[in-house]
Amino acid sequence: MVNAETVSIVFAGLSIGLAAIYYMLTLRNSQKAQQFQLETRQAQMFMQLFQQDLVERGPHGLMDLLEWEYENADDFDVKYGKDTNPEAHKSWEFWQNFMEGQGVLVREGYVSIRLIALFSSGGVKNLWRKFQPLIYEERERHNWPRWGIEWEYLYDTLMDYAEKHPELQI
Repeated sequence: MVNAETVSIVFAGLSIGLAAIYYMLTLRNSQKAQQFQLETRQAQMFMQLFQQDLVERGPHGLMDLLEWEYENADDFDVKYGKDTNPEAHKSWEFWQNFMEGQGVLVREGYVSIRLIALFSSGGVKNLWRKFQPLIYEERERHNWPRWGIEWEYLYDTLMDYAEKHPELQI
């Protein structure tokens, strides 16, 4: 026959087991909610970046830069330098800093490279390919080895992602 002491021990054991299961389920749900909140914040930050672009530069700013022609850094300075063409140079600084900023956000894990791939892969890829020789030349000229390094990281990371996801046709 079962005595009261045995019943209370079994009941206590079951209670502890159920409490542990409840705690694990609660913890798992909390982690899912935190992950969802993080992804939502990343998307919100990403969209704020593009909203700033559209407000400040309009939808054609990036396309204008892709049409620029230059032979080297000296030619670039003559055509688009801050003294010779302040408006163009302002646009260049904006886009260079914008790409650099996206690179920092991706490197630090605040924005997923998937978001970049889905939303701005053309701009990242085409601007980097257009201006990479200029950036390399300016790094040497000014002894500034980190100039554009986060933009370069962004481009390299995007191309690695594109290789793994050919369906995106980046």
